[in-house]
Amino acid sequence: MTFYARHPRYSIFLIVCLFITLLMFFNSSPGGPDGGAGRAYPFQRRPPTKALHTEEVIDMTESSYREALRERQRMIRKWGPTPRDVDAFPSHGEFYTLWDFFIPAFQCPHRVQRIGTLGDGGKWMCGLDRVVKKPKCVIYSFGVNGESSFESSILERGPGCEVWGYDFSVNSFGPEITSVPNLDSRAHFYPYALGPSDAPTSDPPMFTLQTLMKRNGHSFIDILKVDIEGAEFESLNSFIRHFTSATPDNGQVVLPIGQLQLEIHARDATYAQFNNFLKWWEELERAGLRPFWTEPNLVYVNLIRGVAPDLVEYSFMNIRGHHELVADDL
Repeated sequence: MTFYARHPRYSIFLIVCLFITLLMFFNSSPGGPDGGAGRAYPFQRRPPTKALHTEEVIDMTESSYREALRERQRMIRKWGPTPRDVDAFPSHGEFYTLWDFFIPAFQCPHRVQRIGTLGDGGKWMCGLDRVVKKPKCVIYSFGVNGESSFESSILERGPGCEVWGYDFSVNSFGPEITSVPNLDSRAHFYPYALGPSDAPTSDPPMFTLQTLMKRNGHSFIDILKVDIEGAEFESLNSFIRHFTSATPDNGQVVLPIGQLQLEIHARDATYAQFNNFLKWWEELERAGLRPFWTEPNLVYVNLIRGVAPDLVEYSFMNIRGHHELVADDL
């Protein structure tokens, strides 16, 4: 006796279920009556998501960054209540350090990668793939210290890139560049100091960043690396104020750089004070610089135990102007 003859009702139920399943599949498939507008099953091809332009991503991320700024003010009121009352590196049970007020809340709209050696010397970069495709890209490196893995890695990736290095404590770039003729030919080294004013006859000779750009015939720096043991505060102040003074009233300052890799040394008597550091940092922000990455210098903390963690690497991108990191039409 057949299964249908033994269980007619159960057989009819199975047939109905099969029919309903086929009907649902037909109605939800791309060729069905609703043109595929029914329920999306795992094996269906979903419509492609519209890609956002870089400008749109930056606008969205800037909105999030504004919220981080409001959170900074709330934290100042909690531990201050004014900036003058905040201890940068407290030692009485407070659960914060200076760096917790200045988190890298901005999101680079491109690939972020660490360039150079692991440990002290490497830097986190935004959109390097875009920069090295340029026919010509300009790198400035202040603070060479005989180790050039960061600079050499960029030169290797970008055949059109050249680097200008400045450090009065050494005589040349490190062997990562000097031992490779193809890289050494695109590297220019000078034993100068970066400072807030020009003093060409001092020992060592000192120049502002804007002066060095003029001497080299550059109107834009794609990658600016600064590691100058505390001189970064006044040097960057001078650079920003130079372009602020050239900006029309009520206009936005547009710095001629794409991104900044900066080691901050918050051990200076002036800038180790929270109020002064805050004013300096906010000047960077007003000029359009946004931090997208940070990395504490743990090598320093490990070698000199018992000190405050006052050396930290920050990576900033410039959200203003018209360059590879903020525009897609270049």
